[in-house]
Amino acid sequence: LYSRDGKNDLQLGNDQVYAGTGGTTVQILDLDTDEVRQSVVKDIRNVARIVEEMKHIHFFQNCCVPNDVPIEYYDLNIAFAAMMGTNKHVMFGCNSGQSLRDTFRMVTRIAGGKDALKAKPIFSISACMIISPLKFCTQSTVNVRNAAELNVPTTVTSAPMSGSTSPMTMAGTLLQTHAEVLAGITVHQLTRPGAPVLYGGLPAMAEMRSMGYQGGGVECGMMQAAIHQLSQRIDVPNYASSGLSDSKITDAQAGWEKAFTTGLAVMGGNNYIHHAAGMLESMQCVAYELYVIDDEIIGQACKILEGISTGEDHMAFEAIQKVGPGGNYLLSPHTLRHLRREYFQGNGVSDKGGREDWIQQGCLSARDRARTIARAILDKPLEPKIHPEIEMKIRSDFNIFL
Repeated sequence: LYSRDGKNDLQLGNDQVYAGTGGTTVQILDLDTDEVRQSVVKDIRNVARIVEEMKHIHFFQNCCVPNDVPIEYYDLNIAFAAMMGTNKHVMFGCNSGQSLRDTFRMVTRIAGGKDALKAKPIFSISACMIISPLKFCTQSTVNVRNAAELNVPTTVTSAPMSGSTSPMTMAGTLLQTHAEVLAGITVHQLTRPGAPVLYGGLPAMAEMRSMGYQGGGVECGMMQAAIHQLSQRIDVPNYASSGLSDSKITDAQAGWEKAFTTGLAVMGGNNYIHHAAGMLESMQCVAYELYVIDDEIIGQACKILEGISTGEDHMAFEAIQKVGPGGNYLLSPHTLRHLRREYFQGNGVSDKGGREDWIQQGCLSARDRARTIARAILDKPLEPKIHPEIEMKIRSDFNIFL
């Protein structure tokens, strides 16, 4: 899966790990009022602008519903708004066959033609084509088949909840998920053998008291790590999920739920981890500042994958000899060589200073700092990521609401 500028291409497969956004919620936590409101198409572009600036968010998957757009034009406007905000790879859920074909025509113009888009697909779709347990969703199956015919990369997704739409046990839920995804991939490949596809196993849990979706449990991370092993068994790259906090605000609960599930998903080797940035309230809401916080969480999780290098220079034998007993490494050339590469460099949302500095800066929380960073990005002059001439032609030929 490709980015438009070549800086964030996704080479999926084996244990290559990428994490990004997702959700398609109907609500967003407003950055100015701090109140939950309906999401609109401008929010999609705004989140894409933040994602473009976040080093550790590798792709943009649609985050929210454009409630100010008629449903028949959702796909067009989601893709357009996202591509106006970021050059990173764009994925979204498809609503109908016709809207997918219209979006395909629009994106071919942005990509430079059908051949260019086929060679380097800059967008893909996600399709939850299974109604668990063990039933196909008619419209999503049509969408998957249309995507296969157009050679648009797509996920074949099953998202059962243990205790309600899958067995109560994790192993039973994994078994059913595997069967459902295999059935979906079979339909996809029979439509067009060899068409690009991702294994989309997204097992989760039901909250048995309310029967609601529970996405923040550590078991979700455990099952997601297992899902990657199942996808590897059939040699298909996988589409995964993490970061689905059950918290309603950006608080400590959101932090630990995101850290555990994203850490497990990353360490499990999952290839394309969506939902990893921005999510609150069990997929019912997103928040601007969370994209900044989750960028930090994703970056630290991916840092784990680098391991501890034991190359000759990293072992630092000569540096230890030169400094000797009672010395220090502050001015050592070895320190300068590794100062900015050995340890994780964050985006500024984590406070690493002393208490006095923290007090002088206003006793800000991580959420406060994240909101400041997000606001600074959105306050910059808008730099559309679609060429103005192409944008004008698209606006004249398609129903664009942004």
